[in-house]
Amino acid sequence: MNLFPELKKKYTKETLNAREAQRLAEFIAFGPVIFQTARIMLKLGIMDILRDSDNGLTIDEVAEKANISKYAAKCLLEAALCIGIVLVNTKTDKFTISKTGWFLINDPATRVNINFNHDVNYLGWFNLEESLLEGKPVGLKTLGDWPTVYEGLSSLPKHIQDSWFGFDHFYSDNSFDQALEIVFSNKPKTLLDVGGNTGRWALRCVGYDKDVNVTILDLPQQIGMMKENIKGHEGAERIDGLGVNLLDESTEMPAERKFEAIWMSQFLDCFSEDQIISILRRAAKVMNKDSRLYIMETLWDRQRFEPAALCLTLTSLYFTAIANGNSKMYHSEDMERLIKEAGLEIETIHDYLGQGHSIMVCKLK
Repeated sequence: MNLFPELKKKYTKETLNAREAQRLAEFIAFGPVIFQTARIMLKLGIMDILRDSDNGLTIDEVAEKANISKYAAKCLLEAALCIGIVLVNTKTDKFTISKTGWFLINDPATRVNINFNHDVNYLGWFNLEESLLEGKPVGLKTLGDWPTVYEGLSSLPKHIQDSWFGFDHFYSDNSFDQALEIVFSNKPKTLLDVGGNTGRWALRCVGYDKDVNVTILDLPQQIGMMKENIKGHEGAERIDGLGVNLLDESTEMPAERKFEAIWMSQFLDCFSEDQIISILRRAAKVMNKDSRLYIMETLWDRQRFEPAALCLTLTSLYFTAIANGNSKMYHSEDMERLIKEAGLEIETIHDYLGQGHSIMVCKLK
């Protein structure tokens, strides 16, 4: 199994002593309440209050400033202390934030992940076991009655939509500047954006190159959202959309012309292996020898830092329980195998883009 260096150090040998391992086991056992304690400390502003204090605050002072009861403040702070997000001075009984608490407050990825897991996933995780055994997103029923979450995105309550799109856009948008340089190094005039969502990448493309025309393929509901989102933006007239369901294997990509560039960003992780092969084979039909397919994914084995791999492998279980029941964040060796089975080959791979993306540049065999 391929693993980048930091992951290999963490995942191939034991790094904890017995007591540390025991503590981690209990941390796992109480995982749901640990998550909620930290989330509530953030939501009520307690973490900010502690950060902004000169020398920390007592339980009574936290209760007063956060406008909660002393009982609530005591329960939260004592739990937060044992979790490791605050520290206490035993002489003054004042609490301050720890290094981990600092990251909870200041790391934008952490805040995005907390909102995503609470608003989108938390209730559905209860059905993870059923989802794994049945191969379908049983937890999706906590959000609505659709075959996959994608059909329901336009119907979700606003706060859930905000957390879903906040998660999706945070990770993709941080890679766009580097990705634009890679894609437009070949100066494509026609670009097919497969799974273009709300059109954020398409807008970046038409803003980056005044000669490119972009066609977005996505579900009809998403195309409707995309058209609303791009209204009034410069270059929007060079973006068109086609509503299709690529899960239907009889649905072909527009073949009236061969596209010079095909873009799939955080898209293939939404499908099973067999579905990926089918989609890539259909993409190959609208390519010629000069076309390039750009697959941008957060491949969990190709991460520079270990926490990213942790986030990605756990995000796979969101796909299991909530999104569709059969996809995941893929290992690069699996993705390479699927690309080859579809009649394509990888020309080059660009790593360390944005928040941990890689771009696989593919061409016809």
